[in-house]
Amino acid sequence: MTIADVKRLLNAEILCGKEYVSKDVHTACGSDLMSDVLAFVKDQSVLLTGLCNPQVIRTAEMMDIICICFIRGKKPEENIIELAKDRGLVVMTSPLRMFEACGELYANGLSGGELLE
Repeated sequence: MTIADVKRLLNAEILCGKEYVSKDVHTACGSDLMSDVLAFVKDQSVLLTGLCNPQVIRTAEMMDIICICFIRGKKPEENIIELAKDRGLVVMTSPLRMFEACGELYANGLSGGELLE
């Protein structure tokens, strides 16, 4: 699946990183707690979250996440988008709720990846 497929499935709007939409993604994670992303997530390509702060971008960078989708129609402030641009990340926003967004991606073949051990 590509980032363009994620955009389509989630009815999302890309806020930055349009030049990277052809990149492949193989796994996803849905969480509003960045500590859970850091503690329990490994090898995730897409992060679905409702948390709109710079820590999301820093967490994504540390965990090699290449695409962040803010759910429930949330749109991050411009400073967060600029931080993502500087790091070459795709940022989008989707009107779907977390449960729906995760379910849609899973139903279309995107896995949850592995837990850290």
